[in-house]
Amino acid sequence: MPARALPELVDSHCHLDFPDFEGEIADIIARAHQAGVTRMVTICTRLRNEPQVRAIAESHASVFYAAGTHPMSAAQEPLVTVDQLVALARHPKFVGIGETGLDYHYTADSKDVQQQSLRTHIVAAQETGLPLIIHARGADEDVAAILTEAYRERPYSCVMHCFSSGEALAKSMIELGFYLSMSGIAAFPRSQELRDIFAACPLDRILLETDSPYLAPPPRRGRRNEPAYTAYTAKAGAAVFGLSEAEFAAQTTANFDRLFTRARLPVAAP
Repeated sequence: MPARALPELVDSHCHLDFPDFEGEIADIIARAHQAGVTRMVTICTRLRNEPQVRAIAESHASVFYAAGTHPMSAAQEPLVTVDQLVALARHPKFVGIGETGLDYHYTADSKDVQQQSLRTHIVAAQETGLPLIIHARGADEDVAAILTEAYRERPYSCVMHCFSSGEALAKSMIELGFYLSMSGIAAFPRSQELRDIFAACPLDRILLETDSPYLAPPPRRGRRNEPAYTAYTAKAGAAVFGLSEAEFAAQTTANFDRLFTRARLPVAAP
């Protein structure tokens, strides 16, 4: 009997340049492919690391990348400029702006510089037409206000990465036509409230991610996460929406393609 084909999955947010993966990237990507994860977006969180992140994407056909200044690093890094981000966006495997956003849980003391950095990233997304990748923690009201104000001035596309905020933020982002990304958190046993928020959202606005090396879903919880484990989150997500794993994988992959229009694999020669 032939082997059953795996559903095509996409890990829309991982960090392959982090030390946790040093010396293992080729094996990690191979395991992702074996699990049905055909594409990955690796995220640069400090622009000084962009060359290393870019090199990973250049070396692996299934890996794309995005870059920005993480809000928790905004006060420690030189403020990024729109011109810098626009210049990076000329690379054919550069597919998104960020991650950026606001984090008041750990770094509320730098909220002013975080907001300044976020607004710069928004303008870069507006200028390039590439999706904005948002990190939000403990700052739902300010995130909603800043993103909404900017969108009304000039529309742009956006994904709320590793969404684990409240219902109000989810609704306001969906109203703008943005996407919510489901990480391993949604598969945790105590995350029913979060699963209910996702279940109330349109299916065509949901993405999958690992945020690896963090947030491994069950049954790998507590261990290092990696892109192959997107399959576990997909299984949990399918249950949330009452779909088969194949149906949920197909829909989230179509959603990814709609948002990350540059992240296309080369077409094989006939």
